[in-house]
Amino acid sequence: MTEKEQLDILEEWLKLHRGLLFKVVGAYTIEDHDDLFQEIMIQVWNSIPAFRGESAVTTWLYRIALNTAIKWTKKEKKYTGSETLDKVQHVLQENQEQADERLGWLYKEIYKLDQIDRSIALLLLEGFSYKEMSAMLGVSESNVGVKINRIKKQLIAKSKNYENHGI
Repeated sequence: MTEKEQLDILEEWLKLHRGLLFKVVGAYTIEDHDDLFQEIMIQVWNSIPAFRGESAVTTWLYRIALNTAIKWTKKEKKYTGSETLDKVQHVLQENQEQADERLGWLYKEIYKLDQIDRSIALLLLEGFSYKEMSAMLGVSESNVGVKINRIKKQLIAKSKNYENHGI
């Protein structure tokens, strides 16, 4: 694969799936969004030649983003690597919309969940099925369903406090 082909794939994936990557970033860090996003993009860039199309691009990207975010948060330090993304910087800068205040609240609450619940919440927001979530996370479908119900109840209770007090 040439570097040009790799760059074209990266740009296409970002155009179609940027939201998924930002959701992972938003759920795994309150600050340092740019640093985590850059680390995810480096991992995506490095993984493109290994992608064989045996899974959906969204599944592939989510796994890369999730694994990178988990490793990144475990380090508890900023990315300090020497690689850069100068070649695709223009793609990363496009269409950065202002987020709804409620969406920011939701991601802060998702951030507070443990890793599995956080992952399930993100996958649910992306519209993945219980079966897909089960396969990605290595837990049973019934466990996914139970966790989703608990997460929803917890977030609904917290949202009532948010709506009533403007927190």
